[in-house]
Amino acid sequence: MTYEVEPPKYVRLAQTLQRRIEDGTYAPGTRVPSENQLVQTFGMSRPTVVRALELLKRDGWLESRQGYGTTVRGRPEVVEQKDRRGRGALERDESHAAGRLIEVGHVPVPPRVASALGLPKRTEVLLRRFLAEEDGEAVELVSSYFPADLAEGTELGSGEPLGESAREHLEARKKIRFDHVVERVSARLPDAGEAAVLDLPDGVPVLSVLVVACDASGRSLQVSELLLPADRQELEDTYRLN
Repeated sequence: MTYEVEPPKYVRLAQTLQRRIEDGTYAPGTRVPSENQLVQTFGMSRPTVVRALELLKRDGWLESRQGYGTTVRGRPEVVEQKDRRGRGALERDESHAAGRLIEVGHVPVPPRVASALGLPKRTEVLLRRFLAEEDGEAVELVSSYFPADLAEGTELGSGEPLGESAREHLEARKKIRFDHVVERVSARLPDAGEAAVLDLPDGVPVLSVLVVACDASGRSLQVSELLLPADRQELEDTYRLN
């Protein structure tokens, strides 16, 4: 059985608003909806909405201007500079990366991935699973899922390592363009297969980073789940103090 630690409501709302800023729904310089509008739109309490807005102000996505309300600043510089694990998953060249490709094939889409890709449950998608290693130790398990129609006509279904990143391969073969990435981090216990691949003792959790890569319209092109042994990770973040 898999357990996940779901973030608080205000964090989930902040993540939703952040995605809308990233995809251009809330453009830089424009006002975000009022607290009343956000309460009605998302069905959340006013304190939850206020905490979500404060979180986005703290991290530099929004700013309050006297007499004008809360406006969008856009993607903060510190976010651009951060070492995003999702970018690494999208840009990994399997033929030169430390590790090995351990699984390729069509599988029923997992529920979280189905939601992110906008696909019905039990739809088959293409899976590529890569185990990253350092000094012979497993450090990251990356499961990348692609809509079957998008993978058609590409080498993604090959059992051989790609000589370029999946992003580069898709952009060249399918004439599409990756525009932005949304990352969702949670903690859970691995299933038996994941624990075996990562060589984890019983009871050791993993950090799950769900990476949703989209085009400019917001359509999901690829979803990757990065599993990182919690006992082998140290995460660092940087944010702006206003």
